[in-house]
Amino acid sequence: MEKRVGVLGGGQLGAMLAEAANLLRIPVNILDVGHSSAKQITHLGTHIEGSFKDPEAIKKLAACSDVVTVEIEHVDTHILEEIAAAGADVQPHWKTLRTIQDKYEQKLCLINDDVATARSVSLKNAAVADLEGAAGSLGLPLMLKSRREAYDGRGNFAVQSKDDFRPALEALGGDRELYAEKWANFTMELAVMVVKTKDTVLSFPTTETVHENSICKLTYTPARGVSKTIDQQAQALARKAVACFAGKGVFGVEMFLVEGDKLLVNEIAPRPHNSGHYTIEACPVSQYEAHLSAILDLPLHQESLRLNQPAIMLNILGGETEDSHMKVVEEAMKLAVRPKIHLYGKGKARKGRKMGHLTVTAATMREAEEIMQPLIDFVDTQNGKKVFGKSSKPQKPMTAKDTPLVAVLMGSDSDLPKLSGGLDILAQFKVPYTTRVTSAHRTPKAMAQFAETAADRGIEVILAAAGGAAHLPGMVAAYTSLPVIGIPIKPSLGDGMDSVLSILNMPKGVPVATVSLNNGHNAALLAVRILGIKYPIMRERYEAFMVESEKGVLAKDSRMEEVGGREYLKGMGV
Repeated sequence: MEKRVGVLGGGQLGAMLAEAANLLRIPVNILDVGHSSAKQITHLGTHIEGSFKDPEAIKKLAACSDVVTVEIEHVDTHILEEIAAAGADVQPHWKTLRTIQDKYEQKLCLINDDVATARSVSLKNAAVADLEGAAGSLGLPLMLKSRREAYDGRGNFAVQSKDDFRPALEALGGDRELYAEKWANFTMELAVMVVKTKDTVLSFPTTETVHENSICKLTYTPARGVSKTIDQQAQALARKAVACFAGKGVFGVEMFLVEGDKLLVNEIAPRPHNSGHYTIEACPVSQYEAHLSAILDLPLHQESLRLNQPAIMLNILGGETEDSHMKVVEEAMKLAVRPKIHLYGKGKARKGRKMGHLTVTAATMREAEEIMQPLIDFVDTQNGKKVFGKSSKPQKPMTAKDTPLVAVLMGSDSDLPKLSGGLDILAQFKVPYTTRVTSAHRTPKAMAQFAETAADRGIEVILAAAGGAAHLPGMVAAYTSLPVIGIPIKPSLGDGMDSVLSILNMPKGVPVATVSLNNGHNAALLAVRILGIKYPIMRERYEAFMVESEKGVLAKDSRMEEVGGREYLKGMGV
């Protein structure tokens, strides 16, 4: 017998959940007022008219559904507790929803299970004396927050000094319960979508989120400039956080990356989340399909949550005019590579209201940035604003100031002059690179540590120069899966053939590309070609280089034919 899913709330998250359900022909019943976004999507279920906070409407929904879930956590958990006691399957568990609704209780739950999060202090009253006490405990600046009904920056106030005490309390006070949170001096905001099933806890990749006016504007997946180690740590922390709560489904875990590459959980949403929209286009299974799979006990594996391609998501927010969102859509439709357009069916736009989103996927993040950037510029121009925090500007054109893609290693600084030609090539092609001195014999631990962590730091090709025994290229290759190009250096004794043969004669299973003696020039060109597989801009630069090289040879040929060999020699000073 097919199971029917009842959803409390009919906004855009409910709509995208219904779209995912339609693919599997899973009937969905929506509880919301009017012709909400989700009700526009599906007619397979029996929709309920009314507020998702209305006890009687919730009971009606439960009566015609096999599983009750939420697309917004601000629901009446006491009614959910009542229907669960009567036999309804509520996912995630009503206790989880009740705890997460109260952001301070959410923090206490995380701290109790040793999940890293910012320290918080509850205010007994919305009074200056209580806020002074919190500041004395946490220091200034701090964030004053409402414990309930806060989202998209609403219910938050940044308290920079004592002068902000009264304005903060006036803005958030009244009958609200408040708490103060220690200021997190973050370098980046991240998010991980987590799926809790009956058997396990799974996670999607780590996403970078960029906010404007406390509303998520952009997401970049994978997070830009985040190492594989941090990505794995963020996913592990998110899974640990979600494991604290009962029930099944998708959870959005927002976190801060702070100084020292430490991670702190900021907040958890017990439902699909804005930061996970990219999964619709970029992953084998979207967050919405994953949520349905979890609450219905359908098979789901970690491999299905992998990232197929880098993705950028841009929220379409309401602007100054009622049709501002459609202007963004019209602009998107003009692009040669059109982003995937999602409109939420909310009618007329209101300033700051989420009206839809756009998603771009591409072979590389740089390509995705190039596609999305005109739309970011259009939105910024339309709103007269720029992104706060980390810039949303793409990293193209690639320049030497970017995060290094190539590492040039040498066993001794005396090798550097012989590598100057290769460094010139990297500079000519605007390849970001780093030069390091590390010896296979004198600093073996440092060499191994650099090689093992190079990929995590964004390095994609390693050039390793060595003379004499020339063990450096081979030893580096033993500690990394990155391509290594060995550059044999002519030593002070001998003709350098021992250096060439040392690099050439690597054992099977540990390959090292090799160029001729002192030929850093060709090693650098080979590195550019390797990068060109991933970065079209590099391939374009190399193709232009080939054209110029051809022109140069043809010009010499023409000149030699014109003046003859003897005259040409005179021009060469021979």
